Amino acid sequence: MNQQRRLGRGLEALLGRPFARAEAQEPELVAEGQAAAQQVAVTLIDSNPYQPRQEFDPEEIAQLAESIRQHGILQPLLVRRQGERYQIIAGERRLRAAVQAGWQEVPVIVRDISDREMAELAIVENLQRKDLNPLEKATAFQQYLNQYQCTQEELARRLGIHRSTVANLLRLLELPESVQQMLRQGQISMGHARALLPLGEEDQQRQVAQQVVKEGLSVRAVESLVQEMLRRQDEEPLLVVVDQPDPTPEQDARRDHLASLEQQFKLALGTRVQIQQKGSGRGKIVIHFASHEEFQRLQALLCHGKAAPAVERSA
Repeated sequence: MNQQRRLGRGLEALLGRPFARAEAQEPELVAEGQAAAQQVAVTLIDSNPYQPRQEFDPEEIAQLAESIRQHGILQPLLVRRQGERYQIIAGERRLRAAVQAGWQEVPVIVRDISDREMAELAIVENLQRKDLNPLEKATAFQQYLNQYQCTQEELARRLGIHRSTVANLLRLLELPESVQQMLRQGQISMGHARALLPLGEEDQQRQVAQQVVKEGLSVRAVESLVQEMLRRQDEEPLLVVVDQPDPTPEQDARRDHLASLEQQFKLALGTRVQIQQKGSGRGKIVIHFASHEEFQRLQALLCHGKAAPAVERSA
């Protein structure tokens, strides 16, 4: 099943199946059985406050305006009433084009929906039609999650998309602003951006992103480059070498610091914890468990924040 159909399910769940079929394809006549459209002055219609799209292509709006001059608006805008005014639920591109075409009024269908449903519809409409850039999608997802305190899985279910789609887009917000700007401007693709994420260190991410732009690297080439960089980092010596016969005062201090951190983790988790750090600053935390039951306890504690009694064991 393709993404278009998955997204359609999310829209159907919010508006009902007949409207979703019409709304998914612009322009098209409103489906039979929907409320009759009414004419509303364009000066009384405000933008959707939850609109994820930050940029509207002037050329596309101009083309749509010319189509409206010739054929009119075949599908009414969807709005909700706000006092004496209206807010767009779906159809902001059509409104902008109608204004550019010189229209004083546009056909609308008024719906009574909540802020949350309006935010969802704004995302779904843009995902179904003219794709947002990846960062606009990610920002819209993050704002929704923050506002409604829901999980990625719940958001994905309400929109009718896979949870991995939400998770992969949200990770793009972890990139440095300069790399995000390259993605926003189309200098690198979403595939390039995702390939940079395993690096973790912002300087390296910026360096490889600049190399992509300069050398025109493919996504596959970036993935290979990143894997090689990670392999080299893993081969770097540890900052703390336990078996070193005569450690320096600096190494002694590092070892004491790591030992203190390990003790903090041990007290928090109730089990032995080892911390290893590479020369580059990368490292790993090893959490020990002695049984399946202890693993389940640690899983509940780390993944769900549910503490459970632990049996104290010697290090």
